[in-house]
Amino acid sequence: MAYQETITTGYGSRVKQSFKSIATGFTLFLGATAMLWWNEGNSVKTADMLEEAQGVCVVMEDPSKKDASLEGQLVCGTAMAVTEDLLTDKDFGLSVNAISMKRKVEYYQWHETKTEETKEKSDGSEKKIVTYDYRRDWSSTPIGSSKFKQHYGHVNVVLAEFEDGEQWAEHVSFGAYSLNNSLIHSINTYEPLRPDLSDDVLRQLDKTIQASYERHYTKKEGLNSNDLNYVHVSDNQLYLGLEPGSPTVGDVRIKFEKVAPSHEVTVVAVVNGDGFGPFKAKNGYMLEKLVMGKKDMDQFFEDEQETNTFNTWAYRILGIIMVIGALKLIFGFVVTLTKIVPFLSTIVGWGVGVICTVLGVVWSLIVIAIAWLFYRPIVGIALLVIAGILVWIFALGGKNKLKQLSVNNQ
Repeated sequence: MAYQETITTGYGSRVKQSFKSIATGFTLFLGATAMLWWNEGNSVKTADMLEEAQGVCVVMEDPSKKDASLEGQLVCGTAMAVTEDLLTDKDFGLSVNAISMKRKVEYYQWHETKTEETKEKSDGSEKKIVTYDYRRDWSSTPIGSSKFKQHYGHVNVVLAEFEDGEQWAEHVSFGAYSLNNSLIHSINTYEPLRPDLSDDVLRQLDKTIQASYERHYTKKEGLNSNDLNYVHVSDNQLYLGLEPGSPTVGDVRIKFEKVAPSHEVTVVAVVNGDGFGPFKAKNGYMLEKLVMGKKDMDQFFEDEQETNTFNTWAYRILGIIMVIGALKLIFGFVVTLTKIVPFLSTIVGWGVGVICTVLGVVWSLIVIAIAWLFYRPIVGIALLVIAGILVWIFALGGKNKLKQLSVNNQ
């Protein structure tokens, strides 16, 4: 059952809150401006680094043989990444030959969700109706139900707590070479891993979960003491609880995954003895990357440039949205002051929204343009010249002057 509470905020309190939001708005405004500036610089430097790297990169034809002539060079090569390491999950005694092994733990818990409905009152105050709903679902962490608005009937317990875990092989070969940790951790094609635990581990775990269950719930009668009643293994999941098909609050499920001990990968890095290291461009940016599967050198650098372009635009859009949001926080007090006259408040709110959007976009474009002047002065100046000509033609009467000059020349 949902729980509701009503909160009324007076006109004076709303005005005070709106003025307090000004400081938050300025902080967000400065942060967004800094991010926009950094993004343009990062984009240019990354593009320069990739261009420089592609100019010196050579193809490693046969990674299965060491080639002294490649020492210190940036190479692009494809080979099988292979390990013989045995990874062990000490909590469950599970061992497997793999590049990586991880476990993901989830708990069946009560969840509290909050929805708000705001209503404006004619005296400038605000009435807020807050509704708290409760549902049971899986969570990546135990949820403390003591802070729920409606604690009774929604008490969370856990039968056992385990941390998420991830392990990596220390020795992974790449033909005649070895991969470093940074490259190893880029091999991320996980697949299900069945937790084949020993009988002793399963029975001990079953007893532990049974004791925990009986501390929180009524003792379950009619269970076969010779069976595993509280531990269930299915595919890559270890389920701790009575009935996997009908979970109870407190039940735990643990999913296991692995990266197989052998994968075809492509490496772009500098040959350093028996291994690899990062390429350092003249601007200080570095490149050391592993991608899954076979990829030729030109395709690799084309993909990296496309990724850089996508990331640049994503940060630009995010920065513009943040600037607009910051301006709305800064000037929000204007809207709040007019709340005592609802009709006027609606008009002012719309106007402030439009003005903040326009100013936010203009400011963001100015920051981006200045950043381009700083990082790409020739391109930036050319763009400003073109923009100035367009403004002169379409906004300052330049179009008529061009027509006049054309007539005079005839």
